[in-house]
Amino acid sequence: DRRLRLAGAAGVPVVRGDITDRAAIDSILDEHRITHVVHLAALLIPMIKANPPNGTAVNVGGTVNILDAAKTRGLRVAYASSAAVYSQLDDHGRPVPNDAEGHPTTFYGVHKQACEGLARIFWQEERVPSIGIRPFVVYGPGRDSGLTASPTLAMAAAARGEDSTIAFGGRTQLQFAPDPGRVFVAAARAAIAGARVFHLGGPAVTLAETAAAIEAVGGTTVAVDETTRLPFPEEFDGAALDDALGGIRWTPLEEGVRQTIERLRDAPG
Repeated sequence: DRRLRLAGAAGVPVVRGDITDRAAIDSILDEHRITHVVHLAALLIPMIKANPPNGTAVNVGGTVNILDAAKTRGLRVAYASSAAVYSQLDDHGRPVPNDAEGHPTTFYGVHKQACEGLARIFWQEERVPSIGIRPFVVYGPGRDSGLTASPTLAMAAAARGEDSTIAFGGRTQLQFAPDPGRVFVAAARAAIAGARVFHLGGPAVTLAETAAAIEAVGGTTVAVDETTRLPFPEEFDGAALDDALGGIRWTPLEEGVRQTIERLRDAPG
């Protein structure tokens, strides 16, 4: 429960299970009288590359399990897609429109694109309502795996009083974890009909600006590897999601960095 404690959610009931275990999912949904589902279970790029069959079973099969379980229970589902359904092939020098066709270049991106298609079919054929959200670079306490965890790892280093390097440079959209958290809850409540999918959006910043914000709070030195860039467009247009949910409040970068470092400093161990 380390990540839950870091997020200030240690009191949330936890049931251990496997997203590929359909019988366990059915039991949990019924026992806890679940009405809304926020489906985030997934394996990221390095774990999928090490074992593609298992990665596909978790990412695609797990999503099918959730959607299929929802159809007989009247559940509303919000699920995580990803900016990884796009690649640099989709970067045309402007924010990517919400309805742009994606050209993923990783197992993970293809899995997420498949999940979007599955949600569409589950609405068309089974009337399971859902909203998919495409986060980009989420940061905050507990974000510690995958390439895009690098800004948070730099904040964790600052909390320990250590210098660090952010592993990629350029410009991107950083999303402070509590903000997408609120978005996913709102999306689950708003999933009344259809199978809509939205970019998460949010303000775009450079990693150099991010490093400066970390240095200002942490008092350490943060370098940026500007020779490495994420294999995705720099910015996604989040206006459609903002309209669908009635407005999204974004935490300024400086405030998100401060909250993250302070929480990590206060964390035991």
